[in-house]
Amino acid sequence: MKHKISITIEEDILLKVFDRMRKRDFRNKSHFFEEAASRMLDRPGGDAS
Repeated sequence: MKHKISITIEEDILLKVFDRMRKRDFRNKSHFFEEAASRMLDRPGGDAS
């Protein structure tokens, strides 16, 4: 089940997100942040337990 959330980030980070989204095949911002969170949590020390 998906949950709707809201985040606040700095503009320079958001611009980098938009740039990365143009270079890769992300459906939308939600898809980008879901993928980013998943990758971060899968890293050693990401504590995805």
